[in-house]
Amino acid sequence: MKVKQRLEALRALMKEHKIDIYLVPTADYHNSENVGRYFMERAYISGFTGSAASVLVGKDWAGLWTDGRYFLQAEDQLEGSGIDLYRMGQEGVPSLEGFLEDKLGQGEKLAFDGRCVTYGQGLALEKIVAEKKGSLVYDLDLIDQVWGDRPPMAREGIFELQLKYAGESRADKLGRLRSSMENIGADCHIITSLDDIGWVLNIRGRDVDYFPLALSYLIVDMDKAVLYIDEEKISGEIMAGLISDGVEIRPYNAIYEDIKLIERKTLLDPDWVNYAIYGNIGDKDIIIEGQNPTIMMKTVKNEIEIDNIRKAHIKDGIAHSKYLYWLKKEVASGRIGRQTEISVSNKLESLRRDQEDFICPSFAPISAFGDHGAIVHYEADDLSNKELAQGGFLLNDTGGNYIQGSTDISRTTALGQVSQEMKEDYTRVLQAHIRLARAKFLYGCSGANLDVLARQALWDAYLNYNHGTGHGVGYLANIHEPPISFRWQVGVKPATRLEEGMVITDEPGLYIGGSHGIRIENELLVRKGPKNDYGQFMYFEALTYCPIDLDPVLVDMLTEDDKAYLNDYHQKVYDLIGPGLEEEERCWLREVTRPI
Repeated sequence: MKVKQRLEALRALMKEHKIDIYLVPTADYHNSENVGRYFMERAYISGFTGSAASVLVGKDWAGLWTDGRYFLQAEDQLEGSGIDLYRMGQEGVPSLEGFLEDKLGQGEKLAFDGRCVTYGQGLALEKIVAEKKGSLVYDLDLIDQVWGDRPPMAREGIFELQLKYAGESRADKLGRLRSSMENIGADCHIITSLDDIGWVLNIRGRDVDYFPLALSYLIVDMDKAVLYIDEEKISGEIMAGLISDGVEIRPYNAIYEDIKLIERKTLLDPDWVNYAIYGNIGDKDIIIEGQNPTIMMKTVKNEIEIDNIRKAHIKDGIAHSKYLYWLKKEVASGRIGRQTEISVSNKLESLRRDQEDFICPSFAPISAFGDHGAIVHYEADDLSNKELAQGGFLLNDTGGNYIQGSTDISRTTALGQVSQEMKEDYTRVLQAHIRLARAKFLYGCSGANLDVLARQALWDAYLNYNHGTGHGVGYLANIHEPPISFRWQVGVKPATRLEEGMVITDEPGLYIGGSHGIRIENELLVRKGPKNDYGQFMYFEALTYCPIDLDPVLVDMLTEDDKAYLNDYHQKVYDLIGPGLEEEERCWLREVTRPI
């Protein structure tokens, strides 16, 4: 069925159930950023394949809300679908909730699958419905009835992250978590976010594309823990280890009945626990609302994790440097026209797969040539796959999952000579990247305090990029790990202070519609610097080791400090990556990391 036919089928079911508006979010039952194919309901009903959006469907209208990363992609994919695009954050554009407040009529019915909506969002929707004296239904998955060839839910086996990689035992992590629970007066804690469960129990899985996590829930009491997961995923050895550490195993879906019996004070994170779980807890007075303690625990990496992350980045840097060497040779030989966005992306992935301990890509690769680079989260497919050519920028935003950690790197490569304007744009983005990366700052700063260090290089020319400058990075888990980020806009929640051991990306960009896109990204480690009468100073250590293309750089635009940082960075790249390359590749690396 085409999108219009799917919408018609959905509306027929809505009419049957007397539903006026149906909400389809982008989520699984765990509010994961990236969802498995079984959970791609919003993509199925709308045709929009970006990773973040929500759809509202009415009797004779439909709307999709997404953020600035996906405006161009959504415009293209929604064309002719009958779904209106609402560009979140733009002047005059209502939020989804604001739109609902106006659109939902008196006494009307709103419905959604409560397993795919956080209970924080569910409470906000409850309030809107109550003000209209309407009704709310949260136990209907209508898309499932429309989606005839829906893929099955993933049931891959899990594996254990050994202590030499995790750096802290399962028992010690559970002990730390219980201490935090005790401090806030909770006897029970329900965890539904997959990366938090994986971190606490030192397990990983293969149920979510790109993110090595397992579909599961976890309830932690003071004397035991219960893991809700399909038992067939667990080997005898891992099962024995879990039981030895006081972790009971129950069927994945059994949690919805078990929580009806909970009578003790229970910690729930409204940003992660789904609305159906909240709805099944009979006595709401036992609920303590608060952030999962594990969110802050896991975002501060221990020394063993940090050592492993550096090793993962060396492997990744070797693969990426080999790719850039090959790519520049294709340009120099005049063969670049034989390559496409997908073929070069496949080449890079194959070089990663050659590295020891590589598991899988850490997110869907972005390989965007020319004007496709202006689509921030562009994904090439058979229809859009563009042939490469001399005179344009190729933007690669890719990453890998290794047993030692996850990587996220963006490089923009000039394929031959590019225009003066493109060089100016590239150099401004490089300035932005460098000026954040070399920041010295007092302890107590958040990413919100530092974001302007990057954007100023673009703001000075009245330019900007419509995405955050950086995000936290998980350890063999979610590549986008909350709660830290570099963002300039004031949010609803206070920004999180940067702590030693946190890993965050530095990825400013510039996107010129119809022409080109540029992004330069490294991962940074937050480190302690000197302490004096003014306080504890902090700085960043670059964890990504890969040359930054010097061909489009206008050196005269850089300050002496900019050049010094870039030269020092490139020397480190050569020292760490050179030994892993062949002789010809190493000679090339020496040239492309030369001082400027």
